[in-house]
Amino acid sequence: MATTKPTRISKILQEFGWDVMLGSIAAFYVVMVPYTKVEESFNVQAMHDILYHHHHIEKYDHLDFPGVVPRTFIGAFLVSLLASPLVLLMHYFHMPKIYGLLIVRLALGSIVLMTLRLFRLQVRRKFGYHVEAFFAILTALQFHLLFYSTRPLPNILAFVLVNLAYSFWFKGNPLTTLKCLTISTVVFRCDTVLLFGPIGIELLLSKSISLWKAIICCISTALPCIGFTVLVDSIMWQRILWPELEVFLFNSIQNRSSEWGTQPLHWYFTSALPRSMLVAYPLSVIGVLLDRRIMRYMVPILSFILLYSKLPHKELRFIIGSLPMLNVSASLAASRIYNNRKKNVWNGLYVLLFGSFVFSLGCSLVTFMASYNNYPGGYALKALHQADVSTGEKLVHIDTFAAMNGVSRFSESEYPWRYSKEEGIAVKEYRSRNFTYLLNEHSEVAGYKCLLAVNGFSRARIGFHFPPILLLKEPKVFVHGNVGDQDIVFSNWPGC
Repeated sequence: MATTKPTRISKILQEFGWDVMLGSIAAFYVVMVPYTKVEESFNVQAMHDILYHHHHIEKYDHLDFPGVVPRTFIGAFLVSLLASPLVLLMHYFHMPKIYGLLIVRLALGSIVLMTLRLFRLQVRRKFGYHVEAFFAILTALQFHLLFYSTRPLPNILAFVLVNLAYSFWFKGNPLTTLKCLTISTVVFRCDTVLLFGPIGIELLLSKSISLWKAIICCISTALPCIGFTVLVDSIMWQRILWPELEVFLFNSIQNRSSEWGTQPLHWYFTSALPRSMLVAYPLSVIGVLLDRRIMRYMVPILSFILLYSKLPHKELRFIIGSLPMLNVSASLAASRIYNNRKKNVWNGLYVLLFGSFVFSLGCSLVTFMASYNNYPGGYALKALHQADVSTGEKLVHIDTFAAMNGVSRFSESEYPWRYSKEEGIAVKEYRSRNFTYLLNEHSEVAGYKCLLAVNGFSRARIGFHFPPILLLKEPKVFVHGNVGDQDIVFSNWPGC
């Protein structure tokens, strides 16, 4: 017995050790940065309403705040179903709703990391244990991938299916690869078609599948998926619609996504990928040169990024599906350097590789600290709840800026707290409204006293000091109290 126990433990660590490491980092990000941004608002509010309002659709947030384009409820339903037992238990013990947000984000992260595990196992099967190990290490060193893995964005829901597609692609199962990409395209993110196309062409050129079989596979998968999303989302939105068709018309046909800002053609290659991949970015290039086996997979991924570069509005989350495959190429390079480290030519590269890992870790820590201070609206509402414990009814108005930077339905407390997100109120009009508190971006509001200013991340400054990078903050969200409300104890607040 004494000899078998360590062996059993070592087998468990070998099989699940990387999962524990990646899962722990993702969970750490969730706990430390629980709040969400405007890009995640639809799925966050949808999960809240599914868990707390159930079949009472008339109470759902999206009917009052529909957003620019409709999104599917299917992802929110799946994550909420997984999270519901713990949320019910939490509700039984009367825990604050913010814990519900932690639960749904951890549930989503579990799904993402499970699919990433499936892909990693195929990396091990195809390239060996060392490549798998470096794949996990490089993923852990990259802040953005694990941070985004728990964020309920449509891109992340699509990312789940993209990881599955990669797994079946490596496994040599072209039909299931196409099915995963088809579902992702028609249900969660129509722009997955930019990845679907290059991978489909590669499968055809490599004769992994015939054109006729590919067409039959895609059509037979797409039609029931379209029918399902139209059925579910027409009920939820209370009008007949196919969400991703409307998104496609808005972003591609009308080209209105550029209203949210534009970036140059090279932005993904010169800004987004270097910041998100860190040392893995140059290693991914070296990996293609050192191991030709990865070439057939890298060409479609690079084509996907190039196609996306044509769209004027760019964000890292749009191409996050490319990161796992790029990390495989980087892992091949790192593994080659590690295996040849005892040779004179490679020894210097090995030292440089180790140093670049440490540098990447430092960069990820800095990025984490910036993100930690990037949700002032959530921190402001939390401070308000903690400061006012009176039993009288309180009406809080949350302006658009605060709502976009950390406030969601999960942040709200039960009675006596009530909330308003009414839009279009001019600053001078607040005086005539009967709000107890205001959360907004204005430092002064007539008829109200500024009670608290919450700082948020402003910019980073590099200099010749220690640490060499300073994160500068400035007041972003202000909490104001109605001077005519006798129940507010202004002395309890630090002021602005």
